[in-house]
Parts: sequence; structure tokens; C-alpha cells
Amino acid sequence: MKVLVLGAGVIGTTSAWYLARAGHEVMVVDRQPEPALETSFANGGQISVSHAQPWANPGAPRKALRWLGREDAPLLFRPSTDPAQWLWGMRFLFECLPHRTRRNTANALALARYSARLLGELRAATGIRYDEQTRGILQLFFSRRDFEEACAPLALLRERGLEVREQNAAQCVALEPALAAVTVPIVGGIHAPGDESGDAHLFTTRLAESARAAGVQFRFNVSVTGIQVEAGRVGRVIIDDEAGIDESLRADAYVVALGSYSPLLLKGVGVSIPVYPVKGYSLTLPLRADDMAPHMSLSDDSHKLVFSRLGERLRVAGTAELNGYDTSLNETRCQALLSRTRELFPRIGRDEEAQYWTGLRPATPSNQPLIGRSRYPNLYINTGHGTLGWTLACGSGRVLSDIVSGKVPEIDVATM
Repeated sequence: MKVLVLGAGVIGTTSAWYLARAGHEVMVVDRQPEPALETSFANGGQISVSHAQPWANPGAPRKALRWLGREDAPLLFRPSTDPAQWLWGMRFLFECLPHRTRRNTANALALARYSARLLGELRAATGIRYDEQTRGILQLFFSRRDFEEACAPLALLRERGLEVREQNAAQCVALEPALAAVTVPIVGGIHAPGDESGDAHLFTTRLAESARAAGVQFRFNVSVTGIQVEAGRVGRVIIDDEAGIDESLRADAYVVALGSYSPLLLKGVGVSIPVYPVKGYSLTLPLRADDMAPHMSLSDDSHKLVFSRLGERLRVAGTAELNGYDTSLNETRCQALLSRTRELFPRIGRDEEAQYWTGLRPATPSNQPLIGRSRYPNLYINTGHGTLGWTLACGSGRVLSDIVSGKVPEIDVATM
């Protein structure tokens, strides 16, 4: 079939890759001049199978209340008159119920493990390189209560074959010697040796090059302005092309992988999805040879931050801000990233060289992605990955390709 993929982020590009491998004729369109220049551009870089527990968990409401009124809070809710924001928030609270959290964790873990396996196979088959590290991820805790709460669901992860190990403070420093310089005491940690990290932007760019060599066509600087339905099916997509002229694109099947902007486009054809933009921040610090910087990817549970070594750079990313589609940088939140970095790693980089970025994660209340067919038989959706887009990308792309191809996916996922 001829398949049109809308969006060239990590989700759209992996979808295109697996669709092409399944024998389809694929075109990808994106409004940016290159792949992965929005949400996939400067994220935390973690392939975090061990972080399958969603933000919506029994402890989340208590933490959210504790952070109320703080401009630098890890989770910041800016109330608006947008009904979608309030509806999403109410659904989020429902997903915090223990039985929902267990279900969502198990589903996310299954897709994450599948995706990690496919990423390894893709790397072996193509030789693709993207500043990857395969030393695992160490999750750090600075509160005894938070550490004990995080250790409670580890049994579920182990039951499903994931290796996770509790660590005391000394063991954390032994795993990552750069932690010897921390200025705040570490209570403990959880080490997931099978997890990875890498530059999602570099991965997506290089995978797009491989996809193009395999016959996938990419068109950039193209904005999708609408979908037209004809006789109960999608008949065409309307775009503003590279010259700013309206144009129609026709295909046999259409895949919407526009991240947080997917619900805005789908609304025009009566398809409603529970996806809301959750704004995240990152800073990137260039490193010098004598910097006492970490090599292992780390997570700071108390501040909801991750630290990933990407070649000669340190990427610090995280936090969540519900503020609609606003993509402006908030100085207070940027400085909070830098301040926490200085508490943990006082001997790295220079403050004036820090590069700040923000992007919109397409989040569902449950943090479960939406992968599958919509109400229209030839319109498919692959979005809603929240904080796990990079982690779930290969698995989601493969599942989407199987569904479009009329095959039964290897794993069961929640589809549209």
C-alpha cells in the first residue's frame, strides 16, 4: 500500500521505517526542515524500561499538592479555561488508583521490553550510532519515604523478567563515581542494568537517512492543515507545501504521528483522543576532559529529572508543566535544572555554556500510548507516549506497521 505518515519525530520515523520494511510505499511529511526538531530534539535520552510506572500513581496526588504554588515544582499545573485540560486532569486522578497503576505499569513494561529488543536488533542490523550507552540506569533517592515507595512495585517488574537491584548510598557511588561529589546525601538507589540511553535526535536523523535509502520519501517544511473524508474513509490530506501553496496528498492509508498536535488535527474529522501536551525542559552542558561528570544515565526521583551522558555533553531533562501549547522557556524552571545539576555535579561544565530547550510531550492520563486504527478504516494513530516516547518508539512503530499490514502484532497493546 501507499502510506502517508504525518510527523517525522522519533515515533513517525520509526513507524515509517517498519512500514517500509513491511513492503509499503511510504512518504513522511513534517513542518520542520529536518527530522526530530520538536519533542524528539533534546529529551532526556533514556531508554528506561525500568521506569514503566506512570506519573499517574497512588503517590502522585500527594506530591502534586506538596508542589502547589512553586514555580520550580517538578509538576506544575497552570489552570486555564480549556475544558480539555480539566478533563485530562480528572482522568489522570482516576489513573492514580492502585489497580489502574498496576495495569498501566504492566502494559507499559511489556511494550517497553519489546521496544528495547527491537532497538537492539535495529542497531545490530544497521550499525546505527547515536551516542548510545548500555550501562543501565541508576535511579537515585534522597528521601527514605520515596525510596521505600519506589521499591514496593519492584516485585511486579521482577515477575515480568526485568532485572532491578536496590542499592545503598555506597553502592550508588561505586556504580557511578561522579556521585562522590554530591552535596546532598543519597538515601539509596535502584539500578536497572538492562536500560540504555542515547541521543534521540541523532537516532531519528540517522534512521531517517537509512529509511530514505530504503525508499521512504521525506517532505519537510510541509504543514498539514486538514484531513478530508470521502465515503467513510480518509480521501486526502491537505497541506501547505514547501512554497506555501495548498496541495492534496492521497494514499491508501494515513498515519497520524504528530505528537501533542495530533488531537487538534483529528478533531476536524470527529476523532477525539485523550492526549494533552505536557511541557518538559532540558539543558545540555558541554563537558571537558577533566570534568567529574557521570557516564551512567541517572534519574533523580525527588526532582523528576534525568541525567544522560551523550558523548561529550551532559543532558539534564524532566519536569512537567500543564500549560497548553505554550513553548516559551520559563527562566525559573531553567534555573531549577541548573541548580539541581550543581547540587549533584558541582565539578562539571560552565553555567554560561548551558543550552536550554523545552518541548511538548503528548501525554495520555495513563501514560499509555494510542496505537492503532481510528473510526476510519484507513486512518491510523501512533501518539500519546508521554515521558516514554524514546523508550517505546521502535516497539510502537513495529506494532503500528503490523496493524496497517493486517497482521497480528507480537504483543497486545491498547489500540484505538
